[in-house]
Amino acid sequence: MAEKTNRDIALFLERKLNNRREEENYRQLKMEEQLIDFTSNDYLGLAHSQELADLIEKNYRAISPKLNGSTGSRLLSGNSQQAVQLEARLAKIFQAPSALLFNSGYVANLALLSSIPRKGDTIIYDQLSHTCIKEGARLSFAKRISFKHNDLKDLKNKFKKAEGRIYVAIESVYSMDGDFSPLSEIIKLCKEHGAAIFLDEAHSTGTWGKMGNGLVCSLGQENEIFACIYTFGKGMGVHGACVVGSESLIDYLINFARPFIYTTALPLHNIISIDSSFNFLSNHQYLQDRLRKNIDLFNTLYSEQNLKQSKFNKIASQSAIQAIICPGNWRVKKIASDLRSKGFDVRPILSPTVKQGSERLRICLHTFNSDQEIESLVESLIQANR
Repeated sequence: MAEKTNRDIALFLERKLNNRREEENYRQLKMEEQLIDFTSNDYLGLAHSQELADLIEKNYRAISPKLNGSTGSRLLSGNSQQAVQLEARLAKIFQAPSALLFNSGYVANLALLSSIPRKGDTIIYDQLSHTCIKEGARLSFAKRISFKHNDLKDLKNKFKKAEGRIYVAIESVYSMDGDFSPLSEIIKLCKEHGAAIFLDEAHSTGTWGKMGNGLVCSLGQENEIFACIYTFGKGMGVHGACVVGSESLIDYLINFARPFIYTTALPLHNIISIDSSFNFLSNHQYLQDRLRKNIDLFNTLYSEQNLKQSKFNKIASQSAIQAIICPGNWRVKKIASDLRSKGFDVRPILSPTVKQGSERLRICLHTFNSDQEIESLVESLIQANR
């Protein structure tokens, strides 16, 4: 009986995988050759920084005693003086009363949205929100409503369908389009309708604001947000995340957020890495300006060189993420493959990761991309467009 069941499941899995192959969206793990990086989220180059690596090791060596792992959850044996001190520092950096560390931004969003909204409440989220926001909302049992991306009129209409406590979940910089949320306008709408905001700052952490404290702090509106999620595996070049907000919020998460309660804590080396990364960025704030220069260069060259009758639709973006729409999984994979053959690491984003018809090249710009590399990439995009 067990053998038949296993065989049936294996056939089911293979059918699903074959469907993916037929739809040109089959995923594989690969070891990549050395190409010019236009795909990673290492916007400031900190993940590649030997200077930061040396600083992390220096600060880690100064800690005694050392542990290879954290040994347990924060509520059991996994807490440490270093974790508590880092949380206090992060709260100051992000201009909030309190902060709580998580193992990743995905887990932080999952914890926040699954534990606070309850059955009878409503979560309204931008339709282009990351999967972890949607999954956290689903686990909450609250009513879930999406609104059209960055569409204030549609958001206002969706408030009419809300019930109970209302939560609005958005990102400051969207991971697939690279565009900014109209934060000031959304804050105003939420005030009018008594809604609390969950703001994911994943792609603005490090790249915007003093000490890399993100877009909302750079706008001086951090006090208008109920909970912010900051991640350290992108612009900060290390790993981990935190949620910031009121002391009551953090106490609540410690008591009710299952992804926090039942997971092994970040090890000491990770904690030292996060602290060291913020030390490093405080002395290298010019990296933000360098990144902005490369973004401006790419946009200027693409605007000047690319044809008005382009087959591609480039989404307007002032962030490090530049999206060029090339509809069709097969088509966008072919263009990405051609770029890779010329030495550029540019990845295709396929449906169902993005909506069918909005498949795209997702180009990420970095501080370490030279002017010549950016110019050559734009020229290659123009050639692919002919």
